[in-house]
Amino acid sequence: MIIKPHIHVPYDRIMEHMDFIKKSRFNLEIYFGSSYISSITKNDITHLKKLLSYNPTLSFHAPFMDLSPGAIDPDIKRITLQRFHQTLDFAEILKPISIVFHSGYEKWKYSLQIDPWMSNSLPVWREINSRASDIGTKVAIENIFEEEPTNLKMLAEEINSGNFGICFDTGHFNLFSTESLEHWIEMIGRHIVELHIHDNDKSSDQHRPIGYGDFNFEKFFGLIRSINPVHTIEAHTPEDVITGIQRLDSLLAKL
Repeated sequence: MIIKPHIHVPYDRIMEHMDFIKKSRFNLEIYFGSSYISSITKNDITHLKKLLSYNPTLSFHAPFMDLSPGAIDPDIKRITLQRFHQTLDFAEILKPISIVFHSGYEKWKYSLQIDPWMSNSLPVWREINSRASDIGTKVAIENIFEEEPTNLKMLAEEINSGNFGICFDTGHFNLFSTESLEHWIEMIGRHIVELHIHDNDKSSDQHRPIGYGDFNFEKFFGLIRSINPVHTIEAHTPEDVITGIQRLDSLLAKL
């Protein structure tokens, strides 16, 4: 199996690493952070498209800090939608194949009840998915603090769109899940459209390459053998990017 993964890179770090990116001809997942997305113009994105002249395959990661798609406060929901639509404005120019969003669901914040979060967030996801579908971009909701996948399964089934799915994050699963990999894949496997690939030792969200923690990647890739999601390496240094690619290639070659 030959996979050319996407490499996660914050928008505000792209120019710092542009020579490395272009030399390596990386596919990219571009992350638009909350602290600076308002300062980015469509002209900036058009300029970036010209710089990426080797025509990489792209995906996006939408802003998430302080945002809440299931917010009770209408002003919080309004600014959340504004940030999501800014991301889609950029998608109209760069045409990513997928955009990763955070669900905003935390069981303690919602008093262990999925329904209030679901009813408040569904209009947001329907609006975002409709526009993303028109652009030709899939929506992928990432597991963050989920201990088990029920809320993500319910959301995907409520939206019920071939354009809307799940981004399975291996590192977040390793930190927060109380259920087995088999259970997660049974519940949401058919909805997975993207992977975030990184490892940790369960002490923190370390974003290390495969094998630098204790997530069972061999079991995982065996379980998802029948699906073909976007593979995204979420590393925090150029050195870990290279190691991550090498270890992913080596693992997939054995399957």
